[in-house]
Amino acid sequence: MYSAISCRMNQLHNVTNVSYLHHSLFQVRKPPIYLSCATNVSSKFSTRLGSHFLQYRSSKLSLKCASQYSSDSLLPDPIPQIMKQKTMSILEILKQANSLLPYVVFSSTLLALISPRSFTWFTSRYYAPALGFLMFAVGVNSSEKDFLEAFNRPAELFTAYFGQFVVKPLLGYLLCIISVNVFGLPTAIGAGIVLLSCVSGAQLSSYATFLSDPKMAPLSIVMTSLSTISAVFVTPLLLLLLIGKKLPIDVKGMVFSITQVVLVPITLGLFLNRFFPHICNAIRPFLPPLSVLVAALSAGAPLALNIDSVKSPFGFAIFLLAVAFHVSSFVAGYILSGFVFRDSPDAKPLQRTISFETGMQSSLLALALANKFFEDPVVGMPSAISSPLMSLMGFSLVLIWSKIKNKSKHGS
Repeated sequence: MYSAISCRMNQLHNVTNVSYLHHSLFQVRKPPIYLSCATNVSSKFSTRLGSHFLQYRSSKLSLKCASQYSSDSLLPDPIPQIMKQKTMSILEILKQANSLLPYVVFSSTLLALISPRSFTWFTSRYYAPALGFLMFAVGVNSSEKDFLEAFNRPAELFTAYFGQFVVKPLLGYLLCIISVNVFGLPTAIGAGIVLLSCVSGAQLSSYATFLSDPKMAPLSIVMTSLSTISAVFVTPLLLLLLIGKKLPIDVKGMVFSITQVVLVPITLGLFLNRFFPHICNAIRPFLPPLSVLVAALSAGAPLALNIDSVKSPFGFAIFLLAVAFHVSSFVAGYILSGFVFRDSPDAKPLQRTISFETGMQSSLLALALANKFFEDPVVGMPSAISSPLMSLMGFSLVLIWSKIKNKSKHGS
């Protein structure tokens, strides 16, 4: 009995093997199915034979994980993502163009000395539109609320004004006495450094503040605008007191200049930012590289147009005098604001802002006044050298202070 059952089981087992062999020889194997998964999967089958189970793992149905680079993959096409990343990287490069500003200004200064013809086409008639473009870039990145808040900070405005028309003229007068009485330089050079110290702050100071501390840019613009408007009366008064030179007061011309350079461009930028934000978002990435170009032209052109005076025998002495004036002005503004606002929560941004206000002068205005109201052309030499120098020093401070802020953020 037992031997009959065993014989029957062996026959059935042989039939199963033959049937399986027949299937493996003549059945067309299907290609494996690819899935986006992490592990390989195989199906498990069982065949009941009486009370026994024959179990095996089928090799005919194989579930494999497809590579993420395979055309059979169910993952989305990576090409649009790569193109999007490239587009974003280009926009980021455009936005970071401001970090190259000190190097570009330095290169433009060297180019103006080596090849003045590269900048002589950028005459004084382009200065106002160029500065207006920089103010437009600030307006696009600001809001009317920022400017309203700036007027509610009288202590900061007064400190900047004090540094502009009290501290800085005193520094200029001190350097005038030293240069004339100690080093024996011509009186016209001393008068030129006093003239430079008595004009209003440069509009580039607001742009430098915008690069260093964007939230302080509206406050800086209000500071510069107040000093520029009042310079119509204050600058002639200071020159009369310090060097005895009487200048006519051109109220109409100064108001027109303020309107053209500051009021209209900033208003236009605020208007676009308020009512047409999609336009601002479209043009905002392109403003930094264009601003770098405009700032480089504004720094190199005055130097190129006055290259003969700069290369005169007194050129190097005037260069050192201008360096001493701007360095002392930057330091004085930083120390003054640090003492006054030592308990303020935003003391450091205020120090940087007021330092830019006192350290960067409206050299183009001083140069225009020197050429118009002084007979000796040497009087305008300090202003001609000051224009690229203060731009280079100011934007270098932007780079230095930005690196210091980044280090402090990572350290904290």
